[in-house]
Amino acid sequence: MLYDALVAESRRNDALDDVRSAALHRARWLVDLLERQRTEFRRAMGHEHRRSRAAGAATQAEIDGRLAACADEEGRAAVLCLMLAACFDDTSLWQYDDEIGPLISRVRGWTPDEIAVMLLRAGEYSMGYWFARSLGMVLNAADQLDADGRRAVIPWLRHAHTELMDTTVEARLRTSLALRLRALLASVDEAHIPEGLIPADAPWAAPLRDRVKTSPTPELACLVRHLASLSGPRPTQRWRRTCLELADAASARDAVADVLRSLAGDDVLCSTGSGAHTGWIHGDHHYHYVVHQNDGDLARGVVWAAALTGGPAAVRHLGALALRAGGPGTGVIEDLKLAGAAINALAETGDPDSLEALWRLRSRIKHRALRKQLDTALVTAAGKQGITAEQLIERSVPDHGLAPDGSVERELGGHRVRVAIEDAATVRLTFTRPDAGTTRTAPAAVKDGFPDELQELKALAKEVRGTLSAERARVEALMSAGREWPYDEWCRYYRDHPVTGVLVRGLIWEFRNVGDADGEWRAVAPMAELPGEPERVRLWHPLRASAGDVRAWRERLVAERLRQPFKQAFREIYLLTPAEEETGVYSNRFAAHIVHYLQLYALFKERGWQANFLGRHDGGYDGTARAEFGDGGWRACFHHEPAADDGGGYAPEHAATDQVRFERRDGRRWREAALAEVPPLVFSEAMRDVDLFVGVTSIAADPDWTDRGEDRWAVYWRTATFGALTASAEVRREALERILPRLKIADRCSLDGRFLVVRGDLATYKIHLGSANILMQPDDAYLCIVPSRGKGGGKVFLPFEDERLSLILSKAFLLAADTKITDETILRQIKRGAR
Repeated sequence: MLYDALVAESRRNDALDDVRSAALHRARWLVDLLERQRTEFRRAMGHEHRRSRAAGAATQAEIDGRLAACADEEGRAAVLCLMLAACFDDTSLWQYDDEIGPLISRVRGWTPDEIAVMLLRAGEYSMGYWFARSLGMVLNAADQLDADGRRAVIPWLRHAHTELMDTTVEARLRTSLALRLRALLASVDEAHIPEGLIPADAPWAAPLRDRVKTSPTPELACLVRHLASLSGPRPTQRWRRTCLELADAASARDAVADVLRSLAGDDVLCSTGSGAHTGWIHGDHHYHYVVHQNDGDLARGVVWAAALTGGPAAVRHLGALALRAGGPGTGVIEDLKLAGAAINALAETGDPDSLEALWRLRSRIKHRALRKQLDTALVTAAGKQGITAEQLIERSVPDHGLAPDGSVERELGGHRVRVAIEDAATVRLTFTRPDAGTTRTAPAAVKDGFPDELQELKALAKEVRGTLSAERARVEALMSAGREWPYDEWCRYYRDHPVTGVLVRGLIWEFRNVGDADGEWRAVAPMAELPGEPERVRLWHPLRASAGDVRAWRERLVAERLRQPFKQAFREIYLLTPAEEETGVYSNRFAAHIVHYLQLYALFKERGWQANFLGRHDGGYDGTARAEFGDGGWRACFHHEPAADDGGGYAPEHAATDQVRFERRDGRRWREAALAEVPPLVFSEAMRDVDLFVGVTSIAADPDWTDRGEDRWAVYWRTATFGALTASAEVRREALERILPRLKIADRCSLDGRFLVVRGDLATYKIHLGSANILMQPDDAYLCIVPSRGKGGGKVFLPFEDERLSLILSKAFLLAADTKITDETILRQIKRGAR
């Protein structure tokens, strides 16, 4: 019988056995009803399904009625009975939360022994979720105890807290229950810190454990409980004020600073020795982690306490912790909550060094959620410094300790080691021997005698490369912003910066002098002397210049062999067309192209566009790539989709392009805007990116497409590969007009409409300026030349980087000397076309 089984199972041979037995005896009627209910349930699983279900409903109704009529004493006995009868194991699941909850809330007169029985019983439930739910209801009863009653149940409250901290429970629920338990315990003994609140074996918690062990005080206990109460990434202002008050009352500023240092740099935990950091990882998987999931609230509380009390002294450790917990290749499993806390706390220190720390993190952390938090943190830090977000970014660019010329030198055993930025894309590490000879390979004396210093310099060179690359992308993004700077500010953060200055000094800038009544802007060449007394500065854009000025600047760059960090003077311009004025809110200028999808997706990432991944999964049948322009005030949206009938793989091999639309930022939202409302600089720069995507990834640029024997999109390929020139191809043509006369093959080359015509000895060839594909005269036979992995035309000066232009020139040099071609595949095509 169920009654006898419960009496036997509830016997623990402790002081509470009599309480359990009395409750079962008092509510014997309830035990009998529960037994009848279980019997009816088993029958419902068999042949008497309908009749047993009806009987079960009647029994449940009888249970509910009897419980509703219980007085306080009988109601308390019924609660104990239901908790003892609850069963959570591998063979059965009987839980009575729906009956227990209302009873606990209604009945009064709970005794400490009854609370103790329920606390112990809740801890026996094998499933964490039911343990947590039951514990919450028991705490509702415990809240009714007076001070003496709470004091009597202290041992069981402490036991429940320990069980809670060792059990896998949903984080928010565990935090709520832990706070309630700690409040009950503190109401009796303010100086006591519950077991498990400070992890016993975690290296990072050692400074706090030692302080609690050697100097226990009520103030310190209050501080620890307060730190563990932080469950979100950012604490409230009230939490911060209380934290500062408690830290000072406990004289614990040094302790929280030591814990932060340990989190950032001391030994981490190993899953083999310390167990998994969370309940969802099973098996023998070996890895390292910083903080166990159940100790996350305390760790994040310490991070914020150290930031609030330590200020500038905490900046370095906060940055190191954020990178350790959220960066790639750190050797520990990601902890996004801990990394997020460090990032947000870093922004609140109010120290100027936090700007550089956040900027470094932004260049190294790749996780999208953390990058969003970094963006928010940068804005917060900017507000604390009294500057705009844009000013913050440009003031946060690290200089890496470089001299104004972008270099740093060290003496290592008689050798001079130099890290230097040589141009907009190159950072070199060079070694000068005592005999003044130079090499790019570390001499044996340096490798063997100074391994640590050498590794440090190599790491510095890598960091400088990362900053240089990021700055190149950032400065180029300013082409759509139309921003202006005070001259002094521009000099400090742009021209004279050891990293950014290398890029700035290769660009054309416009200056407006003090006292200019007409507000005229004067464009100045890279490295040229400035006329007058400049007051304002802005980045030159060909869209704002006359056609004559643009031609003059292009001619000057080629004549003086000035190579720009990115395409500026030769930059393409995209103006609104009548067709786009008619469509209103979207452009079809780059629609209906067939592109190599994976190449397109990679180019999205390279250019800083965010896009969903196309494929045979939910949300993978329509693609939208998005990027912000105009200092984040505008967003371009490039729509695309899998090409029709394109294979059966996880991702499509090809995609079809569609509309380009624009959105305007409205607070935290984006609102669609008409094309006519988009600022010309924003429109031009966004369409330039889309032109790049299509031009680079279109199958029209694939020279061996026709050799595949595929009929799909053959018409598109023939039309697009030798079709009208896009804006980028037109700029390529104009560059060639200036470059060709300076080449040794100039007498064999000419420009004819869409083509560069090259006269060889075996045939005459037409290289399309858009796709770089080749036709042979007189009948326009197609010539397939697949480019090698090396870069052709490397000895020809180009005023900007353009892989397609380099490819065209390399093909021109090859075909101008076609009698020297040794590749039989190419020769066979030429001979066949010359017949």
